[in-house]
Amino acid sequence: MSRDVWTVVALGMIAVLTALTVMFLSWGIGNHSVGFGFWVGSVLTLGIFSYLYKDNPFYKFAEHVFVGVSAAYWIAIAYWTQIDRNLWGRLLPEQFPQGGHEFNGFYIIPLILGIFMLCRLIPSIGWISRWSLAFIVGLYAGLRMYGFLQSNIMEQARDTLRPIIVPGSLVDSINNFLLVVGVLSALLYFFFSKEHKGVFGVVSRVGIFFLMISFGASFGFAVMGRISLLIGRFDYLIQAGTPSAGRASVVVAVIMILVLLIQAFKDKGSAEEA
Repeated sequence: MSRDVWTVVALGMIAVLTALTVMFLSWGIGNHSVGFGFWVGSVLTLGIFSYLYKDNPFYKFAEHVFVGVSAAYWIAIAYWTQIDRNLWGRLLPEQFPQGGHEFNGFYIIPLILGIFMLCRLIPSIGWISRWSLAFIVGLYAGLRMYGFLQSNIMEQARDTLRPIIVPGSLVDSINNFLLVVGVLSALLYFFFSKEHKGVFGVVSRVGIFFLMISFGASFGFAVMGRISLLIGRFDYLIQAGTPSAGRASVVVAVIMILVLLIQAFKDKGSAEEA
């Protein structure tokens, strides 16, 4: 990064440290852990939101912290839940009794494959890691294909065999009718050996409607999930802006806005000089 960017980052860090010092002095030692959490959460949340303005050092800082903490967290979780309990717990059950397993020499194979994966770090023998990658890709593809066949294709085919008319239940009858029509019309839409004209074309267009409804529902569900996360972040910032939290989000937001304005004026001045 350029010197100006580092200057802005330094000013921002000094301002944050100053605000933290004021918060500690005014709030007291007893609540310092809770207060520190509100300030860190506000810095990271608003740092990510600052990308809506443009790419800036606050966003880069929050992004790098998120990636680093996530990587470290998942490595720790993978070690204590997989390597410590499942691998060492089966190869060395006496030394690792917390897994509750008996000795199983078959697990020497994943140990060897894991060592092969680490060979990727040494360029001269990095080709050995391809054996582990090939095993992982092949096994994952097989498991996913089996799961997809069971949960999607077989279940879908089984549902299309239901009776269209269910005596005594109008809702079930409509549901089964739409299911059969949707599956058949969507499949016929992808049948390109015959030109989509006449009755065949009408059925294909019905399949398009079902596909668009399905895609729209999936997209809406994904957006709804993201909106719930956004509401959660806004709720957190509101809580962090209360007097009991030291008004952390408000102070951090003001500091970020001032720093970004200073950076914008500096960039404008540099552009005019050039």
